[in-house]
Amino acid sequence: MYSKIVFLGPNGTFTHEVASSLSDDLFFQCSIPSVLKCVEENHAEVAIVPIENSIEGSVGLTLDLLVDSDLIIEKEFVVPISQNLMAKKGVSLENIKNVFSHSQAISQCQKYIEKHKLKTHFTLSTAVAAKSIKNINDSGAIGSKKAAEIYGLEILDENIQDTDNNQTRFVALGKKKTKPTGNDKTSILFTLHDNNPGRLYETLEIFAKNKINLSKIVSRPLKEGLGTYIFFVDFEGHSDDKKIKAILEKIEEKVYLLKVLGSYPIAEIGNINK
Repeated sequence: MYSKIVFLGPNGTFTHEVASSLSDDLFFQCSIPSVLKCVEENHAEVAIVPIENSIEGSVGLTLDLLVDSDLIIEKEFVVPISQNLMAKKGVSLENIKNVFSHSQAISQCQKYIEKHKLKTHFTLSTAVAAKSIKNINDSGAIGSKKAAEIYGLEILDENIQDTDNNQTRFVALGKKKTKPTGNDKTSILFTLHDNNPGRLYETLEIFAKNKINLSKIVSRPLKEGLGTYIFFVDFEGHSDDKKIKAILEKIEEKVYLLKVLGSYPIAEIGNINK
């Protein structure tokens, strides 16, 4: 599907799993800003980054970077997330006193951690956690099966997340505008002129009057003081559709800033193909 991909790494993260299913030519960066920069400077065709989790919500840094970036969303991928407890080979669950992982993974497995009275330690990623405990006898890591495979660890317990409906949405950020497929989603951001009562309602009412389904609305601080926000909205339809074009024109009249982040096919859960 893609020639060269850069993803949020290191190897063994869930983002790596998504990227490796899309191309054999890929490399990682360990921060979201660095990942986007690689595509902006033409070192890769697209960047694969997480944007939303069904338990923890939106990835704020990804949204914040989209405000000023010229990259657009070309595709989305919704992946069921299975968190696993892994440890050095030969170590049993009874030996585990500490658990290492990314803050989101630990948050997703709180019930399991409390049940087994594990002391938590935060790392930059699930992959870093796996790598850091591969020679330790009393510690485990929470992460993907791919991480266990890469770092030679043994999986002690599978699917330890608090809920089975744990899904993460990833996006491919690039420079190519996608064509309508008939089953598309559009992402936009906007800011308001002021905080007058009803201003946000008047903007969102445009979608309701035109019977357009909103799949997400999230606010992020504008970083200009308390009470000022950027709104991120996902809705059904493609920006090239005549009806959607008319809606966007009406919204633009009401807001201070409007930016289309991309129109792309709606993802099927877990359906990732090269």
